[in-house]
Amino acid sequence: MPSREDILNARILVVDDNADNLELMCEILHDGGYRDVSATSQAEQVCAMHRQHSYDLILLDLQMPGFNGFQVMQGLKEIEQGGYLPVLALTAQPSFKIAALEAGARDFISKPFDLMEVYKRIHNMLEVRLLYRELAQYSRQQQALALHDPLTGLPNRRLLEDRIGHVLQHATRQQNKAAVMYLDLDGFKAINDTHGHAAGDAVLKQVAQRLTGCSRKEDTVARVGGDEFVIVMGSLNQLDDTCEPAAKLIEAVARPYLVDGLELTLSTSIGVALFPDDATEVNPLIAAADGALYAAKRSGKNCCCTAQALRAIEGQPEAVSPA
Repeated sequence: MPSREDILNARILVVDDNADNLELMCEILHDGGYRDVSATSQAEQVCAMHRQHSYDLILLDLQMPGFNGFQVMQGLKEIEQGGYLPVLALTAQPSFKIAALEAGARDFISKPFDLMEVYKRIHNMLEVRLLYRELAQYSRQQQALALHDPLTGLPNRRLLEDRIGHVLQHATRQQNKAAVMYLDLDGFKAINDTHGHAAGDAVLKQVAQRLTGCSRKEDTVARVGGDEFVIVMGSLNQLDDTCEPAAKLIEAVARPYLVDGLELTLSTSIGVALFPDDATEVNPLIAAADGALYAAKRSGKNCCCTAQALRAIEGQPEAVSPA
């Protein structure tokens, strides 16, 4: 639940074309302890102000010349995509109360103002609004956790498959190619067994940072297993376009890792599959890259093998040197 401090620090906008009413409501709010209060008599500016400041509460007069409160709420609906308008309507017309609620206002205050009613309705609405935001934030966090590896923060396999799907669709439209690069860390088990899982986790975090640093902004770097990573590359013309990136990745992973005063080393093996040459769907493409990866490991590790080479040599894949 929002605390009293959260409520008193909420961002509030008062909108009224009558200067006396505007001043009175601002004074009421300040006397009630509210610290972040803005005001405007220009109804047509409210939507732009809300886009900029994202108010927790808008105290909105309904009867204003030129641009009335109902028109303001219509504009606010385009901003508040979740459908929750933080509007507390101000009206002296009893007939406007139901109309205001139907238009999207969450509550109303009657004019002339009853001080206790004003404070209670404002407090209640802010409490609900801030709770609504907390729940929305929690929902976004839970969704992010469901799609990302908790250790490295990289996309997990679920999000990876979705990203690959988008890359393949784009490659089809643009009539170019895409690649899946499957990486496995050589020697990682020895680090875990010798120095413990805390050291292993520290190494994995550094590997994730290095892989991300070596990749293009538009590429996806994901962690799909204990020491397995996948990189998705789009907008390629040919298989050779993956050679230099693979070499950079192998070189980056091979640099020493400093963990609690220890200098640790490992390497990586990479399998590469190309769309549409090796597969035309997400999971078969991942499987093709995985098969090429294990061919690279059988060939001596610390190297890259392509699904194309694996098919050509039939079980005796030619490992591509990182150099």
